[in-house]
Amino acid sequence: MLESLGSLTGSPWIYAIVALSVVFDVFLPVLPSGVLVITAATAAAAGTGAATGQVPHGVPDLLALTACAATASIVGDLVAYRLAWRGGERLDRAIARSRRLTTAQERLGGALARSSGGLLVIIARFAPAGRSVVSFAAGTAHTRPREFLPWSALAGVAWAAYSVALGYLGAQWLGASWLSTAVSLFALVGAGLVAAYVMRRPAPEPQEA
Repeated sequence: MLESLGSLTGSPWIYAIVALSVVFDVFLPVLPSGVLVITAATAAAAGTGAATGQVPHGVPDLLALTACAATASIVGDLVAYRLAWRGGERLDRAIARSRRLTTAQERLGGALARSSGGLLVIIARFAPAGRSVVSFAAGTAHTRPREFLPWSALAGVAWAAYSVALGYLGAQWLGASWLSTAVSLFALVGAGLVAAYVMRRPAPEPQEA
């Protein structure tokens, strides 16, 4: 895996490529941003000096990679949120045609004012296309920034740290190989499936006093 992508992971441009992929996958969820983050983290694990713990030139730095992915995630969420906020009637009609977006918008209507709403934003970051659904739904619902952006930031940091940790630990335990990358990706996909299941569960009905 690392040999085939060596020119990518061994270049300082890896941070820019990861950042762009993470920003734009809020609009195109098919972009392999998670794959890039895990691959770069695997390269970091393979290239880190075992004795000194220092990262040689040309090998991604784990903290920089985590910060890059987290920041890009937050920026992408913010752009989608602001576009949806200012989208007008055309975007409202587009969302109305999507049952997924409509359901998310209904659930986010008052949920973000409570801690459960913030948890929904974090869970959605791991679900396939969940980040897109929540960011656009929060914008179209005109959710106040203070009720959405802090949770978006926490979600971005959690996702970035989890993805980098998967790539690093997979390489440490199994070596920098196709097997370690596949296991790390499987763990990322597994977390996404669990998150998608939680998001699909109906919201609990409010209890009457």
